[in-house]
Amino acid sequence: MYVLDKESNKPLYLQLYEAMKKEIVTTLKYGDKLPSIRNVASQYSISKNTAELAYKQLYTEGYIESAPQSGYFVADMPLEQDPPIKTIYMLNTKTSPSIHYDFVPARLTPDAFPLKLWKRLFIKAMGEELDFGAYGDRQGEIGLREEIARYLMQSRGVNCDATHVIICGGFADSMHILATLLKKQCSHIAIEHPGFPIVRSLFNDYGYTTVPIHVDQEGLVIDELEASPSNLVYITPSHQYPTGVSMPIRNRIRLLNWSKQVGGIIIEDDYDSELRYQNRPIPSLQGLDKDDRVIYVGTFSKSLSPALRVSYLVLPHRYLDKYKTLFLTRHQRCSVSLSTQKTLELFMAGGHWERHLRKIRTLNRKKHDVMKETLQKTFGSMIEIISEGGGLAILMRPTHTINLNVLRQNALEKGIKLYLASDYYGNDWEAIRMGFGGLSETEIREGVALLKEVWMNTLEKKGRN
Repeated sequence: MYVLDKESNKPLYLQLYEAMKKEIVTTLKYGDKLPSIRNVASQYSISKNTAELAYKQLYTEGYIESAPQSGYFVADMPLEQDPPIKTIYMLNTKTSPSIHYDFVPARLTPDAFPLKLWKRLFIKAMGEELDFGAYGDRQGEIGLREEIARYLMQSRGVNCDATHVIICGGFADSMHILATLLKKQCSHIAIEHPGFPIVRSLFNDYGYTTVPIHVDQEGLVIDELEASPSNLVYITPSHQYPTGVSMPIRNRIRLLNWSKQVGGIIIEDDYDSELRYQNRPIPSLQGLDKDDRVIYVGTFSKSLSPALRVSYLVLPHRYLDKYKTLFLTRHQRCSVSLSTQKTLELFMAGGHWERHLRKIRTLNRKKHDVMKETLQKTFGSMIEIISEGGGLAILMRPTHTINLNVLRQNALEKGIKLYLASDYYGNDWEAIRMGFGGLSETEIREGVALLKEVWMNTLEKKGRN
């Protein structure tokens, strides 16, 4: 029996991995059968994805092995062995195919980041702005919070000031905070289907019951939400992930009315809101809220750099005292370094953030249009584009029968990495997310042309079989 602390900052999969590794090393013997992933998830009230991550790590490091139709067993380990990670790196170097065209859905090219300017501002922050004798504000540095509040009010119509802004160490950190903050008030959370898989897994880990709500051409289906037992909903209304649809104003008002009627809470993830190419960015849902029921979530990962690991929350006034009680009185500190916060503050205060956004919108608008045009010219009626106009990827699906898992494997052998929607949203989503942000325009054209060859070869092999 393992002990998992759901209040700990350490991820649950890592806690499970460490507990199982200790038992394998100290107690179990070669060939002992391990419980199934499904049974572990059920026994410890965690998501199947969380249990699977722990098992994958044990498997990668050589502590367990799998047998088809039989499950997982303790592996044979000699008393003296090379470090597992070193061995795995050597194997990967020899056997993994070279990737020439990686259509990852959420990446910018390295030259999109203003590295020289960032270095200069970092040096300034370290030399003039940073107090090395202080721990920093637990909620995040006040100067950065003021800059974020100013930007959100001007560009997104968010009603807030610096006291409402919480600096977080990436999107997952912000979700951990909200799952803890809302746990006593809510037992169910409605999530978009299809939607962001990490949200489902994370709230499941905290003991919430997740309720999938379908998405149509106008975003989250409000009728389904109203019929659900949830009084908490996570939503991406401005640029729905992954379909790209936007929620019209009448549905936004219905959603706000729902929250008022049931005493509900809305988590608005303003996903990819800055990266719209065909129309002006849509104002936030939070800006329409008159009853203090919308929690706003934002991040710098997609538009600046995921390496910074900076996200933020805008909490309604009603939750500020509860947040301070739960987090600030426990001596929990902001997980973003002072140097990163101070540099980002200078970046925003100097007007560089707005200029950077204009630059990457222009850059990625061109790539978006090249990807869309190339897909349409290359595949014609063989595909249907079902999500475009914003973000860093286009969602497309075949109009004829083709095994996308076989296609992905065949593409990988030719140096193309594909990302299937079914990996994130279930087998009822037969589509491919074609990311363009991390590729040049030339690489987009070349990669799509090569993909067409692989596509046709996959169909021919199926016909012969």
